[in-house]
Amino acid sequence: MTEAFGSRLSEVFATSGRLCVGIDPHSGLLKEWGLPDSAEGVRDFGLRVVEAVTGRAGIVKPQIAFYERHGSAGYAALEHVLSAARAARLLVIADVKRGDLGTSVDAYGEAWLTPGSTLEADAMTVVAYQGLGSLAGVLNRAQVNGKGVFVLAATSNPEAFATQTATRADGLSVAAGVVADVAAWNAASAPAPLGSAGVVVGATIALADVGLNESALAGIPVLAPGFGHQGARIEQLSELFGSAAQNVVVSASRSILSAGPTGLEAAIDAARAQVMAACPE
Repeated sequence: MTEAFGSRLSEVFATSGRLCVGIDPHSGLLKEWGLPDSAEGVRDFGLRVVEAVTGRAGIVKPQIAFYERHGSAGYAALEHVLSAARAARLLVIADVKRGDLGTSVDAYGEAWLTPGSTLEADAMTVVAYQGLGSLAGVLNRAQVNGKGVFVLAATSNPEAFATQTATRADGLSVAAGVVADVAAWNAASAPAPLGSAGVVVGATIALADVGLNESALAGIPVLAPGFGHQGARIEQLSELFGSAAQNVVVSASRSILSAGPTGLEAAIDAARAQVMAACPE
């Protein structure tokens, strides 16, 4: 029987910690690293990050947009990076933020969550603007294949605030409604200490500001971008998420990547030490 993603994530937390290193080869970083802004450059960038993370942390999160902008060659480069991460036994979260209906969204799930796919990842980020039910095919595929799904709930960009704090018909904010829907899905289909469906909650926002609280996040994996360059401090982890801090994937990208290829390993070690101090494993 395929091991559930929630169980796999718990194992990574226990053995390698909660730190997730972003793989974000945007043009500015490529220049800083002395790499060309090309498919070859983003491939080399990604491979160097995977090599540095291996043995230091257990989770990577490639931002697919930085590969997609190079077209088919960029996707070929991404396939090399994903293959290397799988070979290194890292848990890979594909930051793709896909969302659609019917066979269209199912095809996204097939691409990213099917064992043997050249784009295979351990989890993917998704958007539930059409309702969580629109993602049923993706969620079911994830469950069957031992994969995970992180649904955007509360993002830290100010443009999202009005939408994500709007009140649903059931009285919950949109952000809180997404979390409640994900919790219900986990309870019905993947009961375990840590579910296989998670949510994305930005680390730069206060839970109460979007109608959330730590108890609502109990048992739900939380992918929390925004640590480091965007302003949230890793030492605030327990302050920000309370008891749910134990479920948080602490995502840091530019604050680590800006150390450059020669300082990358030390930056990862320092970030992991901060995570361990903020929320002991």
